[in-house]
Amino acid sequence: MLGGLCATSVLVSAGCMVGPDFVRPQPPGTNRYLPGTQLKETVSADKQVQHFEEGAKIAADWWQLFKSPKLSALITEAIVNNQNLKAAQASLRQSQHNLRAGYGIFYPQADFGGSVARQRFSAARFGAPTSAVFNLFTLSVSVSYALDVFGGQRRAVESLAAQRDFQRYTVLATYLTLSGNIVNAVIARAAYDAQIQATQELIVLLQEQISIAETQTRAGTVPYINLVSLKTQLAALEATLPPLAQKRSQTEHLLATLMGHAPGEGISLQIDLADLSLPADLPVTLPSELVRERPDILAAEAQVHQYSANIGVATAEMLPSFTLSGTYGQNNRNLLDIFMRSGNFWSVGAAFVAPIFHGGQLWFQRKAAIDAYQQSLSQYRQTALDALGQVADLLLALDHDAETLQSQSQELDLTQETMQLVQTNYKAGLVNYLQVLTANSQYFQAKIGYIQTLAQRFQDTSALFVALGGGWWNAEGKGQLSRRGEVLFNPGVPQKSGNPN
Repeated sequence: MLGGLCATSVLVSAGCMVGPDFVRPQPPGTNRYLPGTQLKETVSADKQVQHFEEGAKIAADWWQLFKSPKLSALITEAIVNNQNLKAAQASLRQSQHNLRAGYGIFYPQADFGGSVARQRFSAARFGAPTSAVFNLFTLSVSVSYALDVFGGQRRAVESLAAQRDFQRYTVLATYLTLSGNIVNAVIARAAYDAQIQATQELIVLLQEQISIAETQTRAGTVPYINLVSLKTQLAALEATLPPLAQKRSQTEHLLATLMGHAPGEGISLQIDLADLSLPADLPVTLPSELVRERPDILAAEAQVHQYSANIGVATAEMLPSFTLSGTYGQNNRNLLDIFMRSGNFWSVGAAFVAPIFHGGQLWFQRKAAIDAYQQSLSQYRQTALDALGQVADLLLALDHDAETLQSQSQELDLTQETMQLVQTNYKAGLVNYLQVLTANSQYFQAKIGYIQTLAQRFQDTSALFVALGGGWWNAEGKGQLSRRGEVLFNPGVPQKSGNPN
C-alpha cells in the first residue's frame, strides 16, 4: 500500500500545474542613464579626475578603493556585529526552513497512534439481556497522501521558494546598505572634524587680531568700535562650534550603533579626510545588467514570482482535491493479546472534495491574487526605474561636485592669500578693521564650503557604488562571503519551479 502511494506521488508530481508559469520581468528598454552624450570623466578638481568606465567590473569590496585600512577594518567589524544584518540572516534561515517544510507535502503522511479505553455498552442496543464492561487497547498506523492533480501544492512550494529568494536578496540589500552607511558616516565624521579644526584655527587668528586691536585702542590709534566689532565676530564664530560638535557626536553614535556597539563605547579608530583617497576609475554597470544585479530590484522580482505562484494556489482551490488514505491496526480487550490475528483491522480508501458553492469566496480570492501580482509587477518596474534614476543623479552629482570643488579650491586659495595680506597690513596699521572682518569672513566661508564639497564628493562616490549594486556577484567563492564560518549570503538564480527534485 505504501509503495503504491509513493509511486502515485511521483506520477502526480509530474502532472500539470494551474496558474501562470513565472517569467522574469523585462528590464527597462534603455541602454543609457542620461539623455544625450554620456559622461566620460569629470573636470579636474584638486588635481583629481574621475573617469566613468562603462561596463567595467565592480569590486565586491569596493570600499578598498578609498585606500584606508582603518575604513576596511570598521566595515569588517560591522559585518560581524550589525544587528540588522543578523536579523536579515535569521529571516533568510527561517524562509529556507519553511521551504524545506513545504517539500513535505510531496510525500505520504504517516502517523502512528494508540489508545486505551474502558467501555460499557448498552445491552438493549444489541438485544442482550445484560450489559458488559470491558477494556479496549488499540494500536494503528495511518497513511494519507494528497494528490496534487492540479499543482496547487507545487505552486505553494514555488511561492515559498520565491519568499526564500526575497529574503536572500534582503540580506544582500542590508549588507550593501550597511557598508554604504559606514563609509558615509566615516566621511561625515571626518568632515565635521575638519570644519571644527578650521573654525578653531580662525578663532585663534581672531584672538590675535583682537589682541592687536586692544593695543591700538589703548594707544588711541584706532577707535574702540573696531575692537567691539572683532569681538562680535569672534563670539559669532565660537557659536558655530557647539552645533558642529553636536553633529559630530550624532555621527559618532550612528557609527557605533551600525557596528553593533552602544554609543557609550565609542569608536577607537579615527579617520581624517586626508586618510581617504578618491577613487579615480568608477565602473558604470549597463542598465540591462543593473536590474539583474541590484539587490532591491532582485527582491522586488522575487515578490513578483511569489504572487505569480499564489495565482496558481488560488486557482487550484477552485478545483477538486483528491486524497488517498490507508489504515492498519490491532485492537483487543487484553493488552497481551493485542497482536493476535483476530484483532487486526485495516482500511484503504480514496476521497475527493469538489467546491460547488462558497458564496464567491474562491473566485474573488483568485481575483485578489491576480491583483496582488499586478501590483507587485508595477512595484518591480518602479523599483527598477528608481534605481536608474538614482544612478543618473549620482553621475551628474559627481560631475557637479568636481566643478564646484574646482571653483571653491580656487576661491579658498585667493581668500587665504587676501586674508594674509590684510592681516599683515592691519598689523602695520595700513588697513581698517572692516577690511579685516571682510577678509576673515570670506576665508571662513570658503574653507567650510571647500570641506563640505570635498566630503560630498567622497560620499557621492560611495553612493554610486551602492547604487550600482556593490559588486557582490564578483565576490570570491562564487558569491559567498562568510564571517566566522557563517555564510553571509549565497546568491543564485531564483528557482522557477516548485519541484522538490
